[in-house]
Amino acid sequence: MPTSAMTSKYQATVPKAVRETLQLDAGDRIDFTIESDGRVWLQKSVPVISTELQALEATLAPEWNSEFDDRAYRDL
Repeated sequence: MPTSAMTSKYQATVPKAVRETLQLDAGDRIDFTIESDGRVWLQKSVPVISTELQALEATLAPEWNSEFDDRAYRDL
């Protein structure tokens, strides 16, 4: 079982066997899933396809596209 030490900044190196299995490269993002029994799973993040985001945005646009909303959320 691959292991890694935690640094003082709470960082750990992903062991080579895990990087190769998940096909991870520098800069890739990792998702963590925490189970109720304390187990943690990690997997390579899958980017959302931009066309899916555009379709979602189109469904929200009529509700969230007004001058009132622009003023209300400008400083967020």
